[in-house]
Amino acid sequence: MELGIFGSSRNVSELSEQVQKAADLGYSTFWTPQIFNLDALTALAVVSSKVANIRLGTSVVPTYPRHPMMLAQQALTVNQVSAGRLDLGIGLSHKPVVEGMWGMSFDGPVGHMRDYLTILMALLHEGSISHGGNHLTSRGGIDIPADPPPVLVAALGPQMLKLVGKTADGTATWMTGPKTIQDHVVPVINEAAEKENRPKPQVVAAIPVCIHPDKEVATEYAKRDFGFYGDLPSYRAMLDREGLENSWDIAITGSFEQVAEGMQEYVDAGATQVVAAVYGPEESREETVSRLAELL
Repeated sequence: MELGIFGSSRNVSELSEQVQKAADLGYSTFWTPQIFNLDALTALAVVSSKVANIRLGTSVVPTYPRHPMMLAQQALTVNQVSAGRLDLGIGLSHKPVVEGMWGMSFDGPVGHMRDYLTILMALLHEGSISHGGNHLTSRGGIDIPADPPPVLVAALGPQMLKLVGKTADGTATWMTGPKTIQDHVVPVINEAAEKENRPKPQVVAAIPVCIHPDKEVATEYAKRDFGFYGDLPSYRAMLDREGLENSWDIAITGSFEQVAEGMQEYVDAGATQVVAAVYGPEESREETVSRLAELL
């Protein structure tokens, strides 16, 4: 099982400690979000100079507030600094954030991402672009000697999955169960890639995980941490596909053996990497991070 770990912090030194522990335990990738604390790419550039032997991923950088040329510059810079260890996860974010917090239009999200990937992938791989799209325009080039990082897009719906299969390196999912991975995500993205004679895309599945002897306690923490995701349309659609009424029911909880079995279901469904988003009481979080490394 290729196993990643999810983490975040308001402090770069603390984030570095999390990454170092993950590297020492043998996790393949440390993923961190771009939310409302540290800037993910800046933080990972610093962390990469302190911690070796682990890949570093963003899950995910929102596309709307960051032009793809600027993101290409940042990503190539981080990949140069990290000696090619960056996995660049990007995503649309959500309408309440894009419109409510940033004051930007969320109209035509698939068209926005199509323009975004056209520009981003060209700049990462070729260094220049001339594209005038309906949503984004870019004309020019960048010169940064670094390998292009894999680009993973938070794609869940069929249109986005088809787009990503044709143009990017894979998808990074959240709030998506193994049945949906197997019956929806994997076949749609793989078919799109195959039609373009592209390699089979990565499917990186992040899931809430808690090793705890009392499932009721773990469930209460899951309700607190993940309850609001069910109100976001893209995640609600994935939960409905999975047959789950509550967003917290996606979490894998119980004994080590039960959690290991639940994570293996994602691998069997076609996920190329499973990422543990560890939650729960502090003592169980520490145990979960350490015990899951036994699956490596």
